[in-house]
Amino acid sequence: MKQIVFTSLVTLGLALVAPAHARAECYADYKAKQDAPLRLHYGVAQIPGDCSKAAAKAALKPRLAAEGWILLNVLSVFGADGLEERKASAGKYFLRY
Repeated sequence: MKQIVFTSLVTLGLALVAPAHARAECYADYKAKQDAPLRLHYGVAQIPGDCSKAAAKAALKPRLAAEGWILLNVLSVFGADGLEERKASAGKYFLRY
């Protein structure tokens, strides 16, 4: 009986820990601007934590603001498999922020 309980607890513990280690990388593509003169850019950035548009907005706003950019919108969030197709479009803003 003790072994069954112990095995169950270990299994449950591993199930709770595994998603944190197995979490896939998250990226977002976005649009940003600067005023006076107006400048726009499209970029791709890696996002920590939750892979959602809300998390991407929260992560990107301060990163961009530090260099005078204003986040206009997050277009999408995606995994590493979507990086290559966006690399050319993002140009120098690919994984910059």
